[in-house]
Amino acid sequence: MMLMVSGSQAILAEDGGVYHFGFKKSKNGEPASIDQEGFKELLDKHGALFLGDQRQKNLYLTFDNGYENGYTAQILDVLKEKKVPAVFFVTGHYVKDQPDLLKRMVNEGHIIGNHSWSHPDMSKISPEQIADELTQVKEAVGMVTGQTTMNFLRPPRGIFNDQMLRVSRELGYTSVFWSVAYKDWDTKQQKGAKYAFDHVMAQLHPGAIILLHSVSKDNADAMAQIIDEARRQGYTFQSLDGLELGITGLP
Repeated sequence: MMLMVSGSQAILAEDGGVYHFGFKKSKNGEPASIDQEGFKELLDKHGALFLGDQRQKNLYLTFDNGYENGYTAQILDVLKEKKVPAVFFVTGHYVKDQPDLLKRMVNEGHIIGNHSWSHPDMSKISPEQIADELTQVKEAVGMVTGQTTMNFLRPPRGIFNDQMLRVSRELGYTSVFWSVAYKDWDTKQQKGAKYAFDHVMAQLHPGAIILLHSVSKDNADAMAQIIDEARRQGYTFQSLDGLELGITGLP
């Protein structure tokens, strides 16, 4: 049986504790919530993140990079101009296909995170396979960029279970989910920069971890305006390296 939660993207499968991350979106600056999802204790148990300190108007910008669609360089240009740090979660395909962009990310002060080698459902593979998926990305990124550590993981498609979180934590990873997102990954359903801007700004809240996909032209075109308006509202963009809080966003 599947249980859909109103106002959320979550799916809870009653087949051994497999979850698809979802959350109640922020409105009017109030924090996003996972209280209704049924997996808060599991994320807390394994030190996973979905937002930061709710008392601070900090934002954490993250991108999922499964493949390149021609817009990451434009996004990097804006981040460099605006002096904003980001985390780019990459797959094995991206590492092999885009070494120059990976080098640029690291050279310009961004973090490269792990999005797995082959983008599998990591709740359905063995601990040994999980380790292999993550180790391949870490080693390949290191060979290309010289980045010697890799501390952050975003599970493909946001699918997770206790084993996946436990094994990745034992390997030194913090799983990073999100508290701001919208349907931006469909390259056939791009609706313009204003659409991206409106959907991101409507969800902003203190401590937000923002998930965007670099394949989206809308995101690339809206990036400068999103950053400028967020700063005008008193937000600052911080590196995920500085976020060492649990999923509740409390000290």
